[in-house]
Amino acid sequence: MSALDAHLLIVDDDERIRILLQKFLVRHGFLVTAARDAAHARRILTGLDFNMLILDVMMPGEDGLSLCRSIRETSQTPILLLTAKGETGNRIEGLEAGADDYLPKPFEPKELLLRINAILRRMPETPAEDSVPKILNLGSIRYDLERGEMWQGENLVRLTATEMQLMKIFSAKPGEPISRNKLVEELGRDRGQAQERAVDVQITRLRRKIEMDPKQPRYLQTVRGAGYMLAPN
Repeated sequence: MSALDAHLLIVDDDERIRILLQKFLVRHGFLVTAARDAAHARRILTGLDFNMLILDVMMPGEDGLSLCRSIRETSQTPILLLTAKGETGNRIEGLEAGADDYLPKPFEPKELLLRINAILRRMPETPAEDSVPKILNLGSIRYDLERGEMWQGENLVRLTATEMQLMKIFSAKPGEPISRNKLVEELGRDRGQAQERAVDVQITRLRRKIEMDPKQPRYLQTVRGAGYMLAPN
């Protein structure tokens, strides 16, 4: 698996670290979502699938080890733990909790990148169920759920990282309204009216790529009092 295929979830209570890691990994081709704590991560995980989770161990509330153990009960998604505790006993505890790797803080971002790529290379490719891609049709637009790609005829529609995340969120629940607040959470943003307005702006931009008439949307609809909804053919 390559970086261009991989969606990562970063869970860290330090906003500065979250932002720095997200920007660094996006520059290296990853799709990245961020969560501020374990509870936020759990909400995101109910609606999105990831190729790898990067968890800070020492967080307020539920810590990264507990979250790792819980995830391992139902999922084999690779997990990389980050922690200020680098002693051998702490590394063993992390691996026993189900982590695939353990990186002590402070670390060089390049080392994190190398470890992520090493883990992803070990992961087997998931075969398509029928070798038939799952496609959502939005008028003349085709959206490939498995590849996260949007096409108009033979032309690939270029999507930004945020637009790709929005399409993944909406396509997981077609025909179901998703609130602005929920979109903010699943995009890994901190709450607030400014972030909800930012989501509105991203929806407007995405509509320009989907709709024949963005001012009268047919496929990415506004549901009054409920949020936004993807309505494929």
